[in-house]
Amino acid sequence: MSLAALFASAGVIGIALGFGAQNLVRDMLAGWFIVVEDRYGVGDTIDAGAPAVGVVERITLRSTRLRDINGIVWHVDNGEVVRVGNKTQNWSRAVIDVVVTPQTDVDLACRLLEQVGLDMREDPEWAPHLSDDPPNVLGVYSMDPTGVTLRVHQDTAPSSQFAVEREYRKRVLAAFEAAGIMQTSITQMTLMGQSLAEPGPAPTPAPAPAAPPAPPPENPDR
Repeated sequence: MSLAALFASAGVIGIALGFGAQNLVRDMLAGWFIVVEDRYGVGDTIDAGAPAVGVVERITLRSTRLRDINGIVWHVDNGEVVRVGNKTQNWSRAVIDVVVTPQTDVDLACRLLEQVGLDMREDPEWAPHLSDDPPNVLGVYSMDPTGVTLRVHQDTAPSSQFAVEREYRKRVLAAFEAAGIMQTSITQMTLMGQSLAEPGPAPTPAPAPAAPPAPPPENPDR
């Protein structure tokens, strides 16, 4: 083999190694900044770009491993994380939407939503999961022919928002039932411009077809 061919092969290999080392250095530098700047840590729920959204299980200088809600494990190179959203850093937020019928006393419903949050703060089982701030009842968030949506924000301890949301909804159901407040159901939905709760008149059945004429009697003299 000539020296020229040997040097050419070595040059190609060097270029390939250079590109590989460049990506490796990029990933390790990004991992170093993730750790130093405390962007996220093990146990945090992060959004590293769809579909890589889940709980961080391991962080190295080169990559981050996280598991999503379906149990899928995602391995993300740190250099590929252009932006990241941390859903559980310092504190989290529970968002509770409740849909009631348009005839509901909204002021009463909002007072009950606030009282549910205050009662949870007095519960020794749930108080550690809540922040020092009281529930923030935003009131009417949206409305349409099917009902009125009321929204509540409750700040929680990191990673506690999902458990708080489930407990909050369960208590709201009990409070609304005790107060006689109905939530929307299929009977209040509107379909094709007609309310299912107030059906229109039943269609008139079509008349039965007329019987065919009887054949003429036969002449016995024939």
